[in-house]
Amino acid sequence: MQGSIVGLFAALQGGVPKPSVQLLNILEHGCVGDKQNDTKHHGGPNRAVCLFSSEVVNRLHNEGHPIYPGSVGENILVQGIPWDVISIGTQFHFNQVILEITSDAPPCRTIKDSFLNEEFKCISAKIYPHSTRWYAKVIQSGEVVTGENVILN
Repeated sequence: MQGSIVGLFAALQGGVPKPSVQLLNILEHGCVGDKQNDTKHHGGPNRAVCLFSSEVVNRLHNEGHPIYPGSVGENILVQGIPWDVISIGTQFHFNQVILEITSDAPPCRTIKDSFLNEEFKCISAKIYPHSTRWYAKVIQSGEVVTGENVILN
């Protein structure tokens, strides 16, 4: 299964929304230039990178939510990957980088402005498992760039 990167995001000051970047240098503990304000719930080796689906963002936006790329804190936004096949253990293989899904990324109030009536739970894995963001650990460090292909393994 193959898709591609349509957006990369990192917030030097932390928080959301995360501004778009053209390149991310990904190391074991996260993306260079992406600060985590709440290290109890974000970041670290098992939550080094947050991935999300462009198709989910587009669907939610078309439903009237003010969500947009980078607004819910993802680092990598991909397209062309069926989000319903993602689960713990799924690997994303980029040109240099390999990421392995470790857990869903539970939504919190900091992303409420991306949703109608602050209904951020519409990306909760417990309620809508095929619309969630995912956390990944880094199996192989390196750089990723917008437009790069990704293969699931």
